[in-house]
Amino acid sequence: QSQMCIRDRNLMDPYPSSGPVFPEKSKILSYSDRFIPSRSEDLASAYDLFSDKSFKEPSTYVAALRNEILSSGCSPRQPSEKNLLRYRTRKRHADASPYSLTPLSPETQRLLSCPRKCPRKISRVPFKILEAPSIQDDFYLNLVDWSSQNVLAVGLCNFVYLWNAVTSDVTQLCSVGFNDSVTSVSWINRGSHIAIGTFTGTVQIWDVAKSKKIRDLRGHQARVGALAWNSQCLSSGSRDHTIFHRDVRSGSNYELKMTGHTQEICGLKWSPDGKQLASGGNDNRLLVWDAGSSIPTSTFSDHTAAVKAISWSPHQRGLLASGGGTADRCLRFWNTLNASAITCLDTGSQICNLAWSKTSNELVSTHGYSQNQVIVWSYPTLNKLATLNGHTMRVLYLSMSPDGQTIVTGAGDETLRFWNVFPSSKAGHQIENISTSLFHRGQIR
Repeated sequence: QSQMCIRDRNLMDPYPSSGPVFPEKSKILSYSDRFIPSRSEDLASAYDLFSDKSFKEPSTYVAALRNEILSSGCSPRQPSEKNLLRYRTRKRHADASPYSLTPLSPETQRLLSCPRKCPRKISRVPFKILEAPSIQDDFYLNLVDWSSQNVLAVGLCNFVYLWNAVTSDVTQLCSVGFNDSVTSVSWINRGSHIAIGTFTGTVQIWDVAKSKKIRDLRGHQARVGALAWNSQCLSSGSRDHTIFHRDVRSGSNYELKMTGHTQEICGLKWSPDGKQLASGGNDNRLLVWDAGSSIPTSTFSDHTAAVKAISWSPHQRGLLASGGGTADRCLRFWNTLNASAITCLDTGSQICNLAWSKTSNELVSTHGYSQNQVIVWSYPTLNKLATLNGHTMRVLYLSMSPDGQTIVTGAGDETLRFWNVFPSSKAGHQIENISTSLFHRGQIR
Protein backbone atom coordinates (compact mmCIF):
# COMPACT_ATOMS: atom_id res chain seq x y z
CA GLN A 1 0.00 0.00 0.00
CA SER A 2 2.87 2.36 0.79
CA GLN A 3 4.46 1.49 -2.53
CA MET A 4 1.26 2.39 -4.29
CA CYS A 5 1.21 5.73 -2.54
CA ILE A 6 4.78 6.34 -3.58
CA ARG A 7 3.91 5.60 -7.19
CA ASP A 8 0.98 8.01 -7.04
CA ARG A 9 3.19 10.74 -5.64
CA ASN A 10 5.72 10.18 -8.37
CA LEU A 11 3.01 10.58 -10.95
CA MET A 12 1.94 13.85 -9.36
CA ASP A 13 5.50 15.08 -8.94
CA PRO A 14 6.08 17.97 -11.36
CA TYR A 15 9.84 17.37 -11.24
CA PRO A 16 10.59 13.69 -11.84
CA SER A 17 14.03 12.20 -11.39
CA SER A 18 14.80 12.64 -15.08
CA GLY A 19 14.88 16.41 -14.56
CA PRO A 20 12.48 19.33 -14.65
CA VAL A 21 10.20 19.69 -17.72
CA PHE A 22 9.19 23.24 -18.56
CA PRO A 23 6.15 24.07 -20.70
CA GLU A 24 6.71 25.58 -24.12
CA LYS A 25 6.93 29.35 -24.09
CA SER A 26 4.22 29.78 -26.74
CA LYS A 27 1.70 27.91 -24.59
CA ILE A 28 2.13 30.02 -21.45
CA LEU A 29 -1.17 31.75 -20.62
CA SER A 30 -1.52 34.75 -18.35
CA TYR A 31 -4.47 34.46 -15.99
CA SER A 32 -5.89 36.91 -13.50
CA ASP A 33 -5.08 36.26 -9.90
CA ARG A 34 -8.58 35.21 -8.81
CA PHE A 35 -9.66 33.53 -12.02
CA ILE A 36 -12.50 36.03 -12.33
CA PRO A 37 -13.73 36.60 -15.89
CA SER A 38 -13.41 40.09 -17.31
CA ARG A 39 -14.83 41.79 -20.37
CA SER A 40 -13.68 40.85 -23.84
CA GLU A 41 -10.74 42.89 -25.04
CA ASP A 42 -12.75 43.90 -28.13
CA LEU A 43 -16.07 45.31 -26.92
CA ALA A 44 -17.08 46.40 -30.42
CA SER A 45 -16.68 42.82 -31.61
CA ALA A 46 -18.64 41.64 -28.61
CA TYR A 47 -21.39 44.07 -29.50
CA ASP A 48 -21.38 42.68 -33.03
CA LEU A 49 -22.25 39.28 -31.62
CA PHE A 50 -25.62 40.78 -30.64
CA SER A 51 -26.03 43.20 -33.53
CA ASP A 52 -25.63 42.56 -37.25
CA LYS A 53 -25.78 46.20 -38.24
CA SER A 54 -23.77 47.30 -41.26
CA PHE A 55 -20.76 49.45 -40.49
CA LYS A 56 -20.80 53.10 -41.45
CA GLU A 57 -17.62 55.14 -41.47
CA PRO A 58 -17.66 57.29 -38.31
CA SER A 59 -16.48 60.84 -37.87
CA THR A 60 -13.03 61.51 -36.43
CA TYR A 61 -14.42 62.28 -32.99
CA VAL A 62 -16.66 59.19 -32.94
CA ALA A 63 -13.81 56.97 -34.16
CA ALA A 64 -11.43 58.27 -31.49
CA LEU A 65 -14.04 57.95 -28.74
CA ARG A 66 -14.94 54.45 -29.86
CA ASN A 67 -11.30 53.44 -29.82
CA GLU A 68 -10.60 54.86 -26.34
CA ILE A 69 -13.72 53.51 -24.63
CA LEU A 70 -14.20 50.22 -26.43
CA SER A 71 -10.58 49.64 -27.49
CA SER A 72 -12.07 48.61 -30.83
CA GLY A 73 -9.69 50.34 -33.19
CA CYS A 74 -10.51 53.08 -35.63
CA SER A 75 -11.79 50.78 -38.35
CA PRO A 76 -14.12 47.78 -38.42
CA ARG A 77 -12.65 44.32 -37.96
CA GLN A 78 -13.83 40.81 -37.48
CA PRO A 79 -14.29 39.51 -33.91
CA SER A 80 -11.21 37.67 -32.74
CA GLU A 81 -13.19 35.74 -30.14
CA LYS A 82 -16.65 34.25 -29.93
CA ASN A 83 -16.92 34.77 -26.17
CA LEU A 84 -17.93 37.91 -24.35
CA LEU A 85 -15.87 37.07 -21.22
CA ARG A 86 -12.21 36.12 -21.00
CA TYR A 87 -9.75 34.92 -18.37
CA ARG A 88 -6.63 36.49 -19.84
CA THR A 89 -5.25 39.80 -18.70
CA ARG A 90 -5.16 42.59 -21.22
CA LYS A 91 -1.72 43.22 -22.63
CA ARG A 92 -0.28 46.68 -22.96
CA HIS A 93 -0.19 48.03 -26.49
CA ALA A 94 3.10 47.14 -28.16
CA ASP A 95 3.60 50.67 -29.47
CA ALA A 96 2.81 52.40 -26.19
CA SER A 97 5.80 54.13 -24.68
CA PRO A 98 6.23 53.94 -20.91
CA TYR A 99 7.34 57.59 -20.98
CA SER A 100 4.32 58.90 -22.92
CA LEU A 101 2.31 61.58 -21.10
CA THR A 102 -0.78 61.45 -23.34
CA PRO A 103 -3.79 59.43 -22.14
CA LEU A 104 -4.61 58.46 -25.75
CA SER A 105 -3.59 55.18 -27.28
CA PRO A 106 -1.07 55.17 -30.17
CA GLU A 107 -3.82 54.21 -32.61
CA THR A 108 -5.95 57.21 -31.63
CA GLN A 109 -2.90 59.47 -31.85
CA ARG A 110 -2.28 58.27 -35.40
CA LEU A 111 -5.93 58.91 -36.26
CA LEU A 112 -5.84 62.48 -34.96
CA SER A 113 -2.55 63.25 -36.70
CA CYS A 114 -3.88 62.19 -40.11
CA PRO A 115 -6.36 64.62 -41.70
CA ARG A 116 -9.65 63.05 -42.77
CA LYS A 117 -11.61 64.16 -45.80
CA CYS A 118 -14.97 65.58 -44.81
CA PRO A 119 -17.90 63.75 -46.42
CA ARG A 120 -19.64 65.66 -49.19
CA LYS A 121 -22.99 67.08 -48.16
CA ILE A 122 -25.88 66.43 -50.55
CA SER A 123 -28.98 68.56 -50.18
CA ARG A 124 -32.11 66.50 -49.53
CA VAL A 125 -34.35 69.28 -50.85
CA PRO A 126 -34.84 70.13 -54.56
CA PHE A 127 -33.82 73.69 -55.38
CA LYS A 128 -36.43 74.01 -58.14
CA ILE A 129 -39.77 72.41 -58.94
CA LEU A 130 -41.56 72.70 -62.27
CA GLU A 131 -45.11 71.57 -62.76
CA ALA A 132 -45.59 69.24 -65.73
CA PRO A 133 -49.35 68.89 -66.25
CA SER A 134 -50.53 65.64 -67.83
CA ILE A 135 -47.09 64.02 -67.99
CA GLN A 136 -47.76 60.33 -68.56
CA ASP A 137 -47.37 57.88 -65.69
CA ASP A 138 -45.99 55.11 -67.93
CA PHE A 139 -42.93 53.08 -66.96
CA TYR A 140 -41.99 52.29 -70.58
CA LEU A 141 -41.68 55.88 -71.84
CA ASN A 142 -38.78 58.35 -71.80
CA LEU A 143 -40.21 61.86 -71.84
CA VAL A 144 -37.43 64.04 -70.35
CA ASP A 145 -33.97 64.83 -71.76
CA TRP A 146 -31.37 67.56 -71.11
CA SER A 147 -29.29 68.84 -74.04
CA SER A 148 -25.62 69.80 -74.19
CA GLN A 149 -26.82 73.38 -74.76
CA ASN A 150 -28.59 73.44 -71.37
CA VAL A 151 -32.14 73.09 -72.68
CA LEU A 152 -34.57 70.61 -71.15
CA ALA A 153 -37.09 68.88 -73.42
CA VAL A 154 -40.30 67.47 -71.95
CA GLY A 155 -43.02 65.52 -73.73
CA LEU A 156 -46.54 66.30 -72.49
CA CYS A 157 -49.38 64.47 -74.25
CA ASN A 158 -48.95 65.40 -77.94
CA PHE A 159 -46.68 68.42 -77.34
CA VAL A 160 -42.95 68.91 -76.77
CA TYR A 161 -41.93 71.82 -74.54
CA LEU A 162 -38.46 73.31 -74.07
CA TRP A 163 -37.22 74.86 -70.82
CA ASN A 164 -34.09 77.00 -70.97
CA ALA A 165 -32.05 76.37 -67.82
CA VAL A 166 -30.30 79.74 -68.07
CA THR A 167 -33.25 82.05 -68.66
CA SER A 168 -36.05 79.78 -67.32
CA ASP A 169 -38.03 80.51 -70.48
CA VAL A 170 -40.53 77.88 -71.61
CA THR A 171 -41.39 77.47 -75.28
CA GLN A 172 -43.53 75.00 -77.20
CA LEU A 173 -41.49 73.28 -79.88
CA CYS A 174 -44.13 71.27 -81.71
CA SER A 175 -47.23 69.12 -81.67
CA VAL A 176 -47.25 65.61 -83.12
CA GLY A 177 -50.96 65.80 -83.92
CA PHE A 178 -54.18 65.33 -82.01
CA ASN A 179 -54.40 61.67 -82.98
CA ASP A 180 -50.88 60.94 -81.74
CA SER A 181 -48.80 61.41 -78.57
CA VAL A 182 -45.16 61.83 -77.59
CA THR A 183 -43.59 58.65 -76.18
CA SER A 184 -39.87 59.58 -76.10
CA VAL A 185 -37.49 62.50 -76.61
CA SER A 186 -33.71 62.47 -77.07
CA TRP A 187 -31.20 65.23 -77.87
CA ILE A 188 -28.26 64.65 -80.18
CA ASN A 189 -24.96 64.48 -78.27
CA ARG A 190 -23.78 67.86 -79.58
CA GLY A 191 -25.98 70.31 -81.42
CA SER A 192 -29.56 71.48 -81.55
CA HIS A 193 -31.25 68.46 -83.13
CA ILE A 194 -33.80 66.47 -81.17
CA ALA A 195 -35.52 63.16 -81.95
CA ILE A 196 -39.15 62.65 -80.95
CA GLY A 197 -40.71 59.20 -80.78
CA THR A 198 -44.47 58.91 -81.19
CA PHE A 199 -47.26 56.48 -80.32
CA THR A 200 -47.87 55.65 -84.00
CA GLY A 201 -44.23 54.54 -84.51
CA THR A 202 -42.92 57.57 -86.39
CA VAL A 203 -39.70 59.29 -85.28
CA GLN A 204 -39.48 63.01 -85.97
CA ILE A 205 -36.19 64.91 -86.26
CA TRP A 206 -36.33 68.62 -85.39
CA ASP A 207 -33.78 71.42 -85.61
CA VAL A 208 -34.53 73.43 -82.48
CA ALA A 209 -32.35 76.38 -83.50
CA LYS A 210 -34.56 76.88 -86.55
CA SER A 211 -37.78 75.52 -84.97
CA LYS A 212 -38.13 73.35 -88.04
CA LYS A 213 -38.89 69.67 -88.57
CA ILE A 214 -36.19 68.09 -90.73
CA ARG A 215 -37.78 64.73 -91.53
CA ASP A 216 -39.97 61.82 -90.45
CA LEU A 217 -38.41 58.39 -89.99
CA ARG A 218 -40.76 55.44 -90.39
CA GLY A 219 -40.52 51.69 -90.06
CA HIS A 220 -41.85 50.83 -86.59
CA GLN A 221 -45.34 49.36 -86.32
CA ALA A 222 -45.95 50.46 -82.71
CA ARG A 223 -44.96 53.21 -80.28
CA VAL A 224 -41.30 54.21 -79.95
CA GLY A 225 -40.45 54.35 -76.23
CA ALA A 226 -36.64 54.49 -76.36
CA LEU A 227 -34.17 56.60 -78.37
CA ALA A 228 -30.36 56.85 -78.25
CA TRP A 229 -27.90 58.90 -80.34
CA ASN A 230 -24.41 57.87 -81.39
CA SER A 231 -22.96 60.81 -83.30
CA GLN A 232 -25.19 61.07 -86.41
CA CYS A 233 -26.67 57.61 -85.86
CA LEU A 234 -30.01 57.36 -84.07
CA SER A 235 -31.20 54.08 -82.56
CA SER A 236 -34.89 53.60 -81.81
CA GLY A 237 -36.62 50.84 -79.83
CA SER A 238 -40.29 50.04 -80.14
CA ARG A 239 -43.16 48.00 -78.75
CA ASP A 240 -42.93 45.95 -81.97
CA HIS A 241 -39.80 44.28 -80.43
CA THR A 242 -37.39 45.78 -83.00
CA ILE A 243 -34.47 48.21 -82.88
CA PHE A 244 -33.59 50.37 -85.87
CA HIS A 245 -30.25 52.04 -86.56
CA ARG A 246 -30.82 55.20 -88.58
CA ASP A 247 -28.31 57.56 -90.15
CA VAL A 248 -30.07 60.91 -90.21
CA ARG A 249 -27.85 62.01 -93.14
CA SER A 250 -29.10 59.11 -95.25
CA GLY A 251 -32.25 59.14 -97.34
CA SER A 252 -33.45 55.74 -96.10
CA ASN A 253 -35.63 55.20 -93.06
CA TYR A 254 -33.10 52.89 -91.39
CA GLU A 255 -29.76 51.24 -92.05
CA LEU A 256 -30.02 48.20 -89.79
CA LYS A 257 -32.85 46.25 -88.15
CA MET A 258 -32.25 44.18 -85.00
CA THR A 259 -34.71 41.66 -83.55
CA GLY A 260 -33.18 40.25 -80.37
CA HIS A 261 -36.00 41.08 -77.96
CA THR A 262 -39.35 39.30 -77.68
CA GLN A 263 -41.26 42.16 -76.02
CA GLU A 264 -41.27 45.96 -75.92
CA ILE A 265 -37.90 47.75 -75.79
CA CYS A 266 -37.93 50.34 -73.01
CA GLY A 267 -34.23 51.12 -72.53
CA LEU A 268 -31.47 52.05 -75.01
CA LYS A 269 -28.00 53.45 -74.25
CA TRP A 270 -24.80 53.76 -76.29
CA SER A 271 -21.46 53.32 -74.54
CA PRO A 272 -19.32 56.48 -74.19
CA ASP A 273 -16.91 55.28 -76.90
CA GLY A 274 -19.81 54.53 -79.27
CA LYS A 275 -18.78 50.92 -79.83
CA GLN A 276 -21.53 49.10 -77.94
CA LEU A 277 -25.28 49.53 -77.54
CA ALA A 278 -27.18 48.21 -74.51
CA SER A 279 -30.90 47.49 -74.82
CA GLY A 280 -33.40 46.47 -72.16
CA GLY A 281 -36.88 45.15 -72.68
CA ASN A 282 -40.06 43.94 -71.05
CA ASP A 283 -38.81 40.40 -71.68
CA ASN A 284 -36.55 40.86 -68.62
CA ARG A 285 -33.41 40.68 -70.75
CA LEU A 286 -30.45 42.98 -71.21
CA LEU A 287 -28.70 42.73 -74.57
CA VAL A 288 -25.38 44.22 -75.67
CA TRP A 289 -24.74 44.86 -79.37
CA ASP A 290 -21.58 45.81 -81.19
CA ALA A 291 -21.94 48.80 -83.48
CA GLY A 292 -23.03 47.67 -86.94
CA SER A 293 -23.99 44.15 -85.82
CA SER A 294 -27.51 42.70 -85.98
CA ILE A 295 -26.69 39.90 -83.52
CA PRO A 296 -26.20 40.61 -79.80
CA THR A 297 -22.75 39.84 -78.46
CA SER A 298 -24.02 39.34 -74.91
CA THR A 299 -27.36 38.36 -73.40
CA PHE A 300 -27.97 38.82 -69.68
CA SER A 301 -31.12 37.18 -68.30
CA ASP A 302 -30.60 37.59 -64.55
CA HIS A 303 -33.30 40.22 -64.10
CA THR A 304 -36.80 38.98 -63.28
CA ALA A 305 -38.67 42.11 -64.43
CA ALA A 306 -38.55 44.69 -67.21
CA VAL A 307 -35.15 46.34 -67.74
CA LYS A 308 -35.57 50.05 -68.43
CA ALA A 309 -32.78 51.50 -66.26
CA ILE A 310 -29.48 51.28 -68.16
CA SER A 311 -26.32 53.37 -67.79
CA TRP A 312 -22.69 53.04 -68.94
CA SER A 313 -19.87 54.14 -66.69
CA PRO A 314 -17.88 57.07 -68.15
CA HIS A 315 -14.92 56.13 -65.93
CA GLN A 316 -14.35 52.46 -66.76
CA ARG A 317 -14.62 50.93 -70.20
CA GLY A 318 -17.15 48.11 -70.49
CA LEU A 319 -18.80 48.75 -67.09
CA LEU A 320 -22.60 48.68 -67.45
CA ALA A 321 -25.25 49.15 -64.77
CA SER A 322 -28.86 47.98 -65.08
CA GLY A 323 -31.94 47.94 -62.88
CA GLY A 324 -35.02 45.76 -62.83
CA GLY A 325 -38.69 46.55 -62.37
CA THR A 326 -41.13 45.83 -59.56
CA ALA A 327 -40.69 42.06 -59.44
CA ASP A 328 -36.88 42.32 -59.52
CA ARG A 329 -35.74 45.53 -57.74
CA CYS A 330 -32.08 44.60 -58.25
CA LEU A 331 -29.24 46.89 -59.27
CA ARG A 332 -26.74 44.86 -61.30
CA PHE A 333 -23.30 45.60 -62.74
CA TRP A 334 -21.79 43.90 -65.76
CA ASN A 335 -18.46 43.67 -67.54
CA THR A 336 -19.39 43.72 -71.21
CA LEU A 337 -15.80 43.07 -72.32
CA ASN A 338 -15.94 39.47 -71.09
CA ALA A 339 -19.74 39.17 -70.71
CA SER A 340 -19.63 38.55 -66.96
CA ALA A 341 -21.64 39.71 -63.96
CA ILE A 342 -19.82 41.84 -61.37
CA THR A 343 -22.18 42.39 -58.47
CA CYS A 344 -25.84 42.70 -57.52
CA LEU A 345 -27.77 44.68 -54.89
CA ASP A 346 -31.45 44.40 -53.96
CA THR A 347 -32.66 48.01 -53.61
CA GLY A 348 -36.09 47.10 -52.25
CA SER A 349 -38.13 48.96 -54.88
CA GLN A 350 -38.70 49.24 -58.61
CA ILE A 351 -35.73 50.81 -60.45
CA CYS A 352 -36.88 53.23 -63.14
CA ASN A 353 -33.67 55.02 -64.18
CA LEU A 354 -29.91 55.04 -63.68
CA ALA A 355 -27.25 57.67 -64.40
CA TRP A 356 -23.52 57.75 -63.66
CA SER A 357 -21.84 60.90 -62.42
CA LYS A 358 -19.55 62.55 -64.97
CA THR A 359 -17.12 63.76 -62.30
CA SER A 360 -17.01 61.02 -59.64
CA ASN A 361 -17.40 57.28 -59.34
CA GLU A 362 -21.01 57.55 -58.21
CA LEU A 363 -24.41 56.91 -59.73
CA VAL A 364 -28.01 57.85 -59.06
CA SER A 365 -31.10 55.68 -59.30
CA THR A 366 -34.77 56.62 -59.31
CA HIS A 367 -37.40 54.31 -57.92
CA GLY A 368 -41.08 53.53 -58.18
CA TYR A 369 -43.11 51.02 -56.20
CA SER A 370 -43.10 51.32 -53.39
CA GLN A 371 -40.80 54.04 -52.08
CA ASN A 372 -40.75 56.63 -54.92
CA GLN A 373 -37.30 57.89 -53.96
CA VAL A 374 -34.01 58.97 -55.52
CA ILE A 375 -30.80 57.36 -54.23
CA VAL A 376 -27.17 58.39 -54.76
CA TRP A 377 -24.71 55.47 -54.59
CA SER A 378 -20.94 55.22 -54.39
CA TYR A 379 -19.20 52.64 -56.56
CA PRO A 380 -17.85 50.01 -56.05
CA THR A 381 -18.83 50.00 -52.35
CA LEU A 382 -22.51 50.62 -53.19
CA ASN A 383 -22.97 52.66 -50.03
CA LYS A 384 -25.92 55.03 -49.96
CA LEU A 385 -24.63 58.59 -50.02
CA ALA A 386 -28.09 60.20 -49.96
CA THR A 387 -31.77 59.32 -50.20
CA LEU A 388 -33.93 62.06 -51.71
CA ASN A 389 -37.64 62.07 -51.03
CA GLY A 390 -40.32 64.40 -52.33
CA HIS A 391 -42.11 62.70 -55.22
CA THR A 392 -45.42 61.13 -54.29
CA MET A 393 -45.58 58.78 -57.30
CA ARG A 394 -43.13 56.68 -59.30
CA VAL A 395 -40.00 58.60 -60.35
CA LEU A 396 -40.17 57.52 -63.99
CA TYR A 397 -37.92 60.10 -65.67
CA LEU A 398 -34.35 61.21 -65.11
CA SER A 399 -31.85 63.39 -66.92
CA MET A 400 -28.58 65.13 -66.07
CA SER A 401 -27.39 68.67 -66.72
CA PRO A 402 -24.49 69.15 -69.15
CA ASP A 403 -22.09 70.08 -66.33
CA GLY A 404 -22.91 66.83 -64.52
CA GLN A 405 -23.84 68.42 -61.17
CA THR A 406 -27.63 68.62 -61.38
CA ILE A 407 -30.26 66.00 -62.13
CA VAL A 408 -33.91 66.48 -62.96
CA THR A 409 -36.48 63.86 -62.02
CA GLY A 410 -40.03 63.53 -63.27
CA ALA A 411 -42.90 61.53 -61.81
CA GLY A 412 -46.54 60.73 -62.21
CA ASP A 413 -47.28 63.42 -59.61
CA GLU A 414 -46.85 65.87 -62.53
CA THR A 415 -43.75 67.59 -61.16
CA LEU A 416 -40.15 67.95 -62.30
CA ARG A 417 -37.69 68.34 -59.42
CA PHE A 418 -34.11 69.61 -59.70
CA TRP A 419 -31.44 68.30 -57.31
CA ASN A 420 -27.76 69.15 -56.81
CA VAL A 421 -26.27 65.72 -56.15
CA PHE A 422 -22.86 65.39 -57.84
CA PRO A 423 -19.60 67.31 -57.26
CA SER A 424 -18.35 69.87 -59.73
CA SER A 425 -15.66 69.09 -62.27
CA LYS A 426 -12.05 69.65 -61.19
CA ALA A 427 -11.26 71.11 -64.58
CA GLY A 428 -12.49 74.49 -63.38
CA HIS A 429 -14.57 75.24 -66.47
CA GLN A 430 -18.25 75.38 -65.60
CA ILE A 431 -21.23 75.61 -67.88
CA GLU A 432 -23.45 78.57 -67.05
CA ASN A 433 -25.46 77.88 -63.94
CA ILE A 434 -29.16 77.25 -63.84
CA SER A 435 -31.06 80.46 -63.29
CA THR A 436 -32.76 80.06 -59.95
CA SER A 437 -33.23 81.57 -56.54
CA LEU A 438 -32.79 79.49 -53.41
CA PHE A 439 -36.11 77.83 -54.12
CA HIS A 440 -38.41 78.37 -57.06
CA ARG A 441 -41.54 76.70 -58.37
CA GLY A 442 -42.54 77.16 -61.98
CA GLN A 443 -44.54 75.52 -64.71
CA ILE A 444 -43.61 73.90 -68.03
CA ARG A 445 -46.68 75.22 -69.79
